Amino acid sequence: MTIQEVQNEIIEEFSMFEDWEERYQYMIDLGKTLPLIDEKYKTEDNIIKGCQSKVWVHADMNDDKVRFTADSDAIITKGIIAILIRAFSNQHPNDIIEANTDFIDKIGLKEHLSPTRANGLVSMIKQIKLYAIAYQTQLN
Repeated sequence: MTIQEVQNEIIEEFSMFEDWEERYQYMIDLGKTLPLIDEKYKTEDNIIKGCQSKVWVHADMNDDKVRFTADSDAIITKGIIAILIRAFSNQHPNDIIEANTDFIDKIGLKEHLSPTRANGLVSMIKQIKLYAIAYQTQLN
């Protein structure tokens, strides 16, 4: 699946819920299914700067595709990173770099987050793209 196809799937899933209570619960459920980061990667180097809660993201590359694992100490934040991992993991670095993130606005996520969580969301996306840039550089 392309990033756009995954994002469209996420938009469709969120559109099934009528209110934000249900959407938050869905995000929490997504966080519970997140492939956990190996404990050895829960280091200061892998913490997302700018998040109120602790969020760790690790990336590696296999078959020219970047794979992400993550964890957070907060359930909502864990759900947010789960959505981002789903959208961007197992994709080519250049596709991640070029990817649009407007699906976040389409599911209404940014407008329903506190300012500190919204800043954290931006920081998570930035870090994911920085990993992709680093791996793209290795490919060139």
